[in-house]
Amino acid sequence: MPNPFRLELPLSAWQTTIAYPDPIVLLGSCFTENMYHKLAAYKFNVLQNPHGILFNPLSITRAVADYAACRRYTPSDLMYIDEAWHSWHHHTAYSSPDCDVVLHRINTHIEAAHHFLTSARWCFLTLGSAWVYELLPPHSPDKEQAQAVANCHRAPAEWFRRRLLSLSETTDALAQTIGLLRRLNPSIDIVLTVSPVRHLREGFVDNNRSKATLLLAAHDIAAQNEQTRYFPAYELVVDDLRDYRFYADDMVHPNYAATNYVWRRLSAVCFDRPTQQLMRQVEKVQNAYRHVPFNPQSAAHRRLLADSYAATLQLQQQLPFLSWKDELQYFGVTI
Repeated sequence: MPNPFRLELPLSAWQTTIAYPDPIVLLGSCFTENMYHKLAAYKFNVLQNPHGILFNPLSITRAVADYAACRRYTPSDLMYIDEAWHSWHHHTAYSSPDCDVVLHRINTHIEAAHHFLTSARWCFLTLGSAWVYELLPPHSPDKEQAQAVANCHRAPAEWFRRRLLSLSETTDALAQTIGLLRRLNPSIDIVLTVSPVRHLREGFVDNNRSKATLLLAAHDIAAQNEQTRYFPAYELVVDDLRDYRFYADDMVHPNYAATNYVWRRLSAVCFDRPTQQLMRQVEKVQNAYRHVPFNPQSAAHRRLLADSYAATLQLQQQLPFLSWKDELQYFGVTI
Protein backbone atom coordinates (compact mmCIF):
# COMPACT_ATOMS: atom_id res chain seq x y z
CA MET A 1 0.00 0.00 0.00
CA PRO A 2 1.43 3.41 -0.96
CA ASN A 3 2.52 5.72 1.84
CA PRO A 4 0.03 8.64 1.82
CA PHE A 5 2.58 10.99 3.40
CA ARG A 6 5.61 10.34 1.20
CA LEU A 7 6.58 9.45 -2.38
CA GLU A 8 9.41 6.92 -2.55
CA LEU A 9 11.78 7.08 -5.49
CA PRO A 10 11.73 3.70 -7.30
CA LEU A 11 15.13 2.29 -8.33
CA SER A 12 16.00 -0.64 -10.58
CA ALA A 13 18.80 -3.09 -9.87
CA TRP A 14 21.89 -2.64 -12.01
CA GLN A 15 22.63 -5.29 -14.61
CA THR A 16 26.34 -5.08 -13.76
CA THR A 17 26.88 -5.03 -10.02
CA ILE A 18 29.77 -4.34 -7.67
CA ALA A 19 31.57 -7.34 -6.20
CA TYR A 20 34.12 -7.61 -3.40
CA PRO A 21 37.16 -8.02 -5.69
CA ASP A 22 36.31 -4.77 -7.53
CA PRO A 23 38.60 -1.78 -6.81
CA ILE A 24 36.48 1.37 -6.46
CA VAL A 25 37.52 5.03 -6.88
CA LEU A 26 35.44 7.88 -5.44
CA LEU A 27 36.04 11.42 -6.68
CA GLY A 28 34.26 14.68 -6.04
CA SER A 29 32.40 16.61 -3.37
CA CYS A 30 32.27 16.04 0.38
CA PHE A 31 29.28 13.70 -0.04
CA THR A 32 31.84 11.29 -1.49
CA GLU A 33 33.30 10.92 2.00
CA ASN A 34 30.03 9.54 3.35
CA MET A 35 29.94 6.78 0.75
CA TYR A 36 33.66 6.09 1.22
CA HIS A 37 33.23 5.46 4.93
CA LYS A 38 30.39 3.02 4.21
CA LEU A 39 32.39 1.07 1.63
CA ALA A 40 35.52 1.07 3.78
CA ALA A 41 33.55 -0.22 6.78
CA TYR A 42 32.60 -3.26 4.70
CA LYS A 43 36.27 -3.70 3.70
CA PHE A 44 35.84 -2.91 0.00
CA ASN A 45 39.01 -1.93 -1.84
CA VAL A 46 38.33 1.78 -2.23
CA LEU A 47 40.33 4.94 -2.96
CA GLN A 48 38.86 8.35 -2.14
CA ASN A 49 39.75 11.81 -3.51
CA PRO A 50 43.54 11.70 -3.98
CA HIS A 51 43.39 15.51 -4.48
CA GLY A 52 41.07 16.01 -1.52
CA ILE A 53 37.47 17.17 -1.81
CA LEU A 54 36.64 18.59 -5.24
CA PHE A 55 33.41 20.44 -5.94
CA ASN A 56 33.35 21.63 -9.54
CA PRO A 57 33.65 19.57 -12.76
CA LEU A 58 36.71 21.46 -14.03
CA SER A 59 38.73 20.60 -10.92
CA ILE A 60 37.70 16.96 -11.18
CA THR A 61 38.89 16.91 -14.79
CA ARG A 62 42.18 18.51 -13.80
CA ALA A 63 42.72 15.93 -11.05
CA VAL A 64 41.99 12.98 -13.35
CA ALA A 65 44.39 14.44 -15.92
CA ASP A 66 47.08 14.47 -13.20
CA TYR A 67 46.40 10.81 -12.40
CA ALA A 68 46.37 9.77 -16.04
CA ALA A 69 49.72 11.48 -16.71
CA CYS A 70 51.13 10.52 -13.29
CA ARG A 71 52.15 14.15 -13.04
CA ARG A 72 54.80 15.24 -10.55
CA TYR A 73 54.32 18.61 -8.88
CA THR A 74 57.31 20.89 -8.28
CA PRO A 75 57.79 23.98 -6.07
CA SER A 76 56.73 26.20 -8.96
CA ASP A 77 53.25 24.57 -8.83
CA LEU A 78 52.70 25.78 -5.27
CA MET A 79 51.97 29.17 -3.75
CA TYR A 80 52.86 30.57 -0.33
CA ILE A 81 50.18 32.39 1.61
CA ASP A 82 49.40 32.77 5.31
CA GLU A 83 52.68 31.10 6.25
CA ALA A 84 51.91 27.86 4.44
CA TRP A 85 52.39 26.26 1.03
CA HIS A 86 49.29 25.36 -0.99
CA SER A 87 48.27 23.90 -4.33
CA TRP A 88 45.43 25.60 -6.20
CA HIS A 89 44.28 22.17 -7.35
CA HIS A 90 44.21 20.45 -3.95
CA HIS A 91 42.27 20.61 -0.71
CA THR A 92 43.82 22.35 2.29
CA ALA A 93 44.52 18.93 3.79
CA TYR A 94 47.63 18.97 1.57
CA SER A 95 48.83 22.36 2.80
CA SER A 96 51.80 22.73 5.14
CA PRO A 97 54.44 25.27 6.23
CA ASP A 98 56.97 22.86 4.71
CA CYS A 99 57.06 22.88 0.89
CA ASP A 100 58.69 19.43 0.73
CA VAL A 101 55.92 17.95 2.86
CA VAL A 102 53.27 19.31 0.49
CA LEU A 103 55.05 17.98 -2.60
CA HIS A 104 55.58 14.58 -1.01
CA ARG A 105 51.90 14.27 -0.10
CA ILE A 106 50.72 15.38 -3.53
CA ASN A 107 53.10 13.29 -5.62
CA THR A 108 52.71 10.17 -3.50
CA HIS A 109 48.93 10.31 -3.81
CA ILE A 110 49.00 11.02 -7.55
CA GLU A 111 51.26 8.05 -8.16
CA ALA A 112 49.04 5.81 -6.02
CA ALA A 113 45.92 7.04 -7.84
CA HIS A 114 47.52 6.38 -11.23
CA HIS A 115 48.26 2.77 -10.38
CA PHE A 116 44.92 2.22 -8.65
CA LEU A 117 42.94 3.59 -11.61
CA THR A 118 44.65 1.30 -14.11
CA SER A 119 42.96 -1.67 -12.43
CA ALA A 120 39.87 -0.02 -10.92
CA ARG A 121 36.54 -1.57 -11.80
CA TRP A 122 34.36 1.36 -10.75
CA CYS A 123 34.64 5.13 -10.50
CA PHE A 124 32.04 7.28 -8.75
CA LEU A 125 32.08 10.96 -9.77
CA THR A 126 30.07 13.15 -7.39
CA LEU A 127 29.44 16.67 -8.64
CA GLY A 128 28.99 19.35 -6.00
CA SER A 129 28.69 22.72 -7.73
CA ALA A 130 28.78 24.27 -11.19
CA TRP A 131 30.06 27.51 -9.69
CA VAL A 132 33.79 27.98 -10.16
CA TYR A 133 36.25 30.45 -8.69
CA GLU A 134 38.75 31.45 -11.32
CA LEU A 135 42.16 32.78 -10.32
CA LEU A 136 42.86 35.92 -12.32
CA PRO A 137 46.18 37.03 -13.87
CA PRO A 138 48.80 37.78 -12.68
CA HIS A 139 48.04 35.32 -9.86
CA SER A 140 46.93 32.57 -12.25
CA PRO A 141 49.63 29.89 -12.77
CA ASP A 142 49.88 30.56 -16.51
CA LYS A 143 49.93 34.37 -15.89
CA GLU A 144 47.86 34.99 -19.04
CA GLN A 145 44.34 33.69 -18.45
CA ALA A 146 42.01 32.90 -15.56
CA GLN A 147 42.08 29.36 -14.25
CA ALA A 148 39.48 27.54 -12.14
CA VAL A 149 40.80 26.44 -8.76
CA ALA A 150 39.75 23.63 -6.46
CA ASN A 151 40.30 25.73 -3.33
CA CYS A 152 40.83 29.44 -2.75
CA HIS A 153 42.92 28.87 0.41
CA ARG A 154 41.59 32.14 1.85
CA ALA A 155 43.52 34.20 -0.67
CA PRO A 156 42.24 37.78 -1.23
CA ALA A 157 38.81 37.82 -2.87
CA GLU A 158 39.97 40.24 -5.56
CA TRP A 159 42.26 37.53 -6.94
CA PHE A 160 39.21 35.57 -8.15
CA ARG A 161 36.26 35.72 -10.48
CA ARG A 162 33.13 33.76 -9.54
CA ARG A 163 31.30 32.24 -12.50
CA LEU A 164 28.60 29.67 -13.20
CA LEU A 165 29.65 27.09 -15.75
CA SER A 166 27.39 26.74 -18.75
CA LEU A 167 25.72 23.44 -19.54
CA SER A 168 28.07 22.88 -22.50
CA GLU A 169 31.15 23.62 -20.37
CA THR A 170 29.97 21.17 -17.71
CA THR A 171 29.15 18.49 -20.27
CA ASP A 172 32.51 18.97 -21.99
CA ALA A 173 34.34 18.66 -18.67
CA LEU A 174 32.56 15.42 -17.83
CA ALA A 175 33.21 14.06 -21.32
CA GLN A 176 36.89 14.90 -20.98
CA THR A 177 37.04 13.26 -17.55
CA ILE A 178 35.44 10.07 -18.82
CA GLY A 179 37.77 10.06 -21.84
CA LEU A 180 40.82 10.33 -19.58
CA LEU A 181 39.55 7.52 -17.34
CA ARG A 182 38.78 5.26 -20.30
CA ARG A 183 42.17 5.81 -21.93
CA LEU A 184 43.79 4.84 -18.65
CA ASN A 185 41.40 1.93 -18.05
CA PRO A 186 39.00 0.99 -20.91
CA SER A 187 36.98 -1.44 -18.78
CA ILE A 188 36.11 0.93 -15.94
CA ASP A 189 32.43 1.54 -15.11
CA ILE A 190 31.53 5.11 -14.20
CA VAL A 191 28.73 6.25 -11.91
CA LEU A 192 27.72 9.92 -11.95
CA THR A 193 25.97 11.48 -8.97
CA VAL A 194 25.06 14.98 -7.88
CA SER A 195 25.69 15.81 -4.24
CA PRO A 196 22.63 16.68 -2.14
CA VAL A 197 24.79 19.05 -0.07
CA ARG A 198 23.35 22.54 -0.54
CA HIS A 199 25.85 25.27 -1.45
CA LEU A 200 23.90 28.07 0.19
CA ARG A 201 26.90 30.40 0.27
CA GLU A 202 25.91 30.92 -3.38
CA GLY A 203 22.31 31.70 -2.34
CA PHE A 204 19.13 29.63 -2.78
CA VAL A 205 18.54 30.58 -6.40
CA ASP A 206 22.16 30.20 -7.50
CA ASN A 207 22.46 26.87 -5.71
CA ASN A 208 19.47 25.58 -7.66
CA ARG A 209 20.85 26.93 -10.93
CA SER A 210 24.09 25.11 -10.19
CA LYS A 211 22.41 21.80 -9.32
CA ALA A 212 20.21 22.04 -12.42
CA THR A 213 23.28 22.44 -14.62
CA LEU A 214 24.98 19.45 -13.01
CA LEU A 215 21.87 17.27 -13.28
CA LEU A 216 21.36 18.03 -16.96
CA ALA A 217 25.03 17.45 -17.78
CA ALA A 218 25.21 14.19 -15.82
CA HIS A 219 22.16 12.77 -17.58
CA ASP A 220 23.41 13.88 -21.01
CA ILE A 221 26.80 12.23 -20.46
CA ALA A 222 25.32 9.05 -18.99
CA ALA A 223 23.07 8.70 -22.04
CA GLN A 224 25.96 9.22 -24.48
CA ASN A 225 28.52 6.85 -22.94
CA GLU A 226 28.51 3.12 -22.45
CA GLN A 227 29.36 1.74 -19.00
CA THR A 228 28.23 5.07 -17.55
CA ARG A 229 25.18 5.52 -15.38
CA TYR A 230 23.52 8.07 -13.13
CA PHE A 231 22.63 7.34 -9.51
CA PRO A 232 20.04 9.73 -7.98
CA ALA A 233 21.66 10.54 -4.63
CA TYR A 234 20.48 14.14 -4.98
CA GLU A 235 16.88 13.15 -5.67
CA LEU A 236 16.79 10.63 -2.82
CA VAL A 237 17.50 13.40 -0.30
CA VAL A 238 15.80 16.38 -1.94
CA ASP A 239 12.69 14.70 -3.40
CA ASP A 240 12.30 11.37 -1.62
CA LEU A 241 13.15 12.30 2.00
CA ARG A 242 12.30 15.97 1.41
CA ASP A 243 12.45 17.19 5.00
CA TYR A 244 14.75 19.43 7.06
CA ARG A 245 14.94 16.76 9.77
CA PHE A 246 17.25 14.87 7.41
CA TYR A 247 19.79 17.70 7.46
CA ALA A 248 22.47 18.53 10.01
CA ASP A 249 22.18 21.61 12.22
CA ASP A 250 23.64 23.77 9.45
CA MET A 251 20.65 22.85 7.23
CA VAL A 252 23.16 22.28 4.43
CA HIS A 253 24.66 18.81 4.89
CA PRO A 254 22.52 15.66 4.96
CA ASN A 255 22.67 14.05 8.41
CA TYR A 256 23.43 10.45 9.34
CA ALA A 257 19.87 9.27 8.74
CA ALA A 258 19.87 10.75 5.22
CA THR A 259 23.28 9.44 4.19
CA ASN A 260 22.42 6.04 5.65
CA TYR A 261 19.21 6.02 3.60
CA VAL A 262 21.10 6.84 0.41
CA TRP A 263 23.60 4.09 1.24
CA ARG A 264 20.82 1.52 1.75
CA ARG A 265 19.18 2.44 -1.54
CA LEU A 266 22.53 2.31 -3.36
CA SER A 267 23.35 -1.05 -1.77
CA ALA A 268 20.05 -2.51 -2.92
CA VAL A 269 20.76 -1.77 -6.58
CA CYS A 270 24.55 -1.98 -6.94
CA PHE A 271 25.28 -5.21 -5.00
CA ASP A 272 23.89 -8.61 -5.94
CA ARG A 273 22.46 -10.91 -3.26
CA PRO A 274 25.62 -12.99 -2.69
CA THR A 275 27.61 -9.77 -2.14
CA GLN A 276 24.97 -8.41 0.23
CA GLN A 277 25.10 -11.66 2.21
CA LEU A 278 28.88 -11.35 2.49
CA MET A 279 28.49 -7.74 3.58
CA ARG A 280 26.23 -8.80 6.44
CA GLN A 281 28.85 -11.31 7.57
CA VAL A 282 31.60 -8.68 7.33
CA GLU A 283 29.47 -6.22 9.28
CA LYS A 284 28.94 -8.74 12.06
CA VAL A 285 32.69 -9.39 12.34
CA GLN A 286 33.52 -5.68 12.23
CA ASN A 287 30.97 -4.90 14.94
CA ALA A 288 32.54 -7.57 17.16
CA TYR A 289 36.01 -6.19 16.40
CA ARG A 290 34.97 -2.66 17.43
CA HIS A 291 33.01 -3.84 20.47
CA VAL A 292 34.30 -2.53 23.81
CA PRO A 293 33.48 -5.15 26.45
CA PHE A 294 32.30 -4.19 29.93
CA ASN A 295 34.19 -7.19 31.35
CA PRO A 296 36.92 -8.51 29.02
CA GLN A 297 37.37 -11.57 31.25
CA SER A 298 33.73 -12.65 31.20
CA ALA A 299 32.62 -15.94 29.71
CA ALA A 300 30.23 -14.09 27.39
CA HIS A 301 33.04 -12.01 25.93
CA ARG A 302 35.25 -15.07 25.46
CA ARG A 303 32.41 -16.76 23.59
CA LEU A 304 32.05 -13.67 21.40
CA LEU A 305 35.77 -13.78 20.60
CA ALA A 306 35.67 -17.48 19.77
CA ASP A 307 32.58 -17.17 17.56
CA SER A 308 34.02 -14.12 15.81
CA TYR A 309 37.35 -15.86 15.27
CA ALA A 310 35.56 -18.76 13.53
CA ALA A 311 33.44 -16.33 11.46
CA THR A 312 36.56 -14.42 10.40
CA LEU A 313 38.31 -17.63 9.33
CA GLN A 314 35.30 -18.44 7.18
CA LEU A 315 35.36 -14.97 5.61
CA GLN A 316 39.09 -15.34 4.98
CA GLN A 317 38.33 -18.41 2.88
CA GLN A 318 35.56 -16.59 1.00
CA LEU A 319 37.44 -13.30 0.59
CA PRO A 320 41.14 -14.28 0.62
CA PHE A 321 42.19 -11.07 -1.16
CA LEU A 322 41.23 -8.99 1.92
CA SER A 323 43.41 -8.64 5.00
CA TRP A 324 41.97 -10.18 8.18
CA LYS A 325 45.18 -10.04 10.17
CA ASP A 326 44.04 -7.48 12.75
CA GLU A 327 40.69 -9.16 13.36
CA LEU A 328 42.19 -12.64 13.71
CA GLN A 329 44.86 -11.35 16.07
CA TYR A 330 42.28 -9.59 18.25
CA PHE A 331 39.77 -12.45 18.33
CA GLY A 332 42.50 -15.04 18.87
CA VAL A 333 44.01 -13.43 21.97
CA THR A 334 42.20 -15.64 24.45
CA ILE A 335 41.77 -18.73 22.27
